[in-house]
Amino acid sequence: MPETVKNKADFWFDPLCPFAWITSRWIGEVEGVRDIETVWHVMSLAVLNEGRDLEPSYRESMDNAWGLVRVIIAAQQEHGQETVKGLYDAMGTLIHDGGEKDRGLVITKALAECGLPASLAEAASTDAYDAQLRASHEEGISLVGQDVGTPVVAFNGTAFFGPVLTRIPRGEEAGRLWDATTVLAGYPHFFELKRSRTERPEFD
Repeated sequence: MPETVKNKADFWFDPLCPFAWITSRWIGEVEGVRDIETVWHVMSLAVLNEGRDLEPSYRESMDNAWGLVRVIIAAQQEHGQETVKGLYDAMGTLIHDGGEKDRGLVITKALAECGLPASLAEAASTDAYDAQLRASHEEGISLVGQDVGTPVVAFNGTAFFGPVLTRIPRGEEAGRLWDATTVLAGYPHFFELKRSRTERPEFD
């Protein structure tokens, strides 16, 4: 019998993005019903929005968005790739499911939950790992272009912005959505589907 080829997802996220959070939870559901391998990567809304003309409130949010991704990159560099998903899960649960607004507290709690040194929180306020952060961001964004947001997901090597979901597909429904997405990604001349979003994300 021919060997079954395992599907692969490369997932670029910023932990602040609610849409990336929902898509990441979908990928988790897919892992339960399909044979896939997922590799998690950091991208940065702060980097993505550098130099852009933004509303003052959003500019302030972006200026304060460095800390979370800097800490994840610091953990990755010092303690290995496996820390990326754990910190994302911990941060995302606090931010999106728990409604925690204090980003410093999110960092402190996430590090503790993952059993990582509290001293990694210092990376949030320095540029010591910004070269690695920008390289990770650029790796993902180079696959899709600048006019996108988070998440960026590569399906067996073909990357898109999205899918943008407002609910988390569960079980076999998640699997069927994965199947459809990989079929589209497998056609080399497919680029885009889009419609106006009419609802906000919910994380149940």
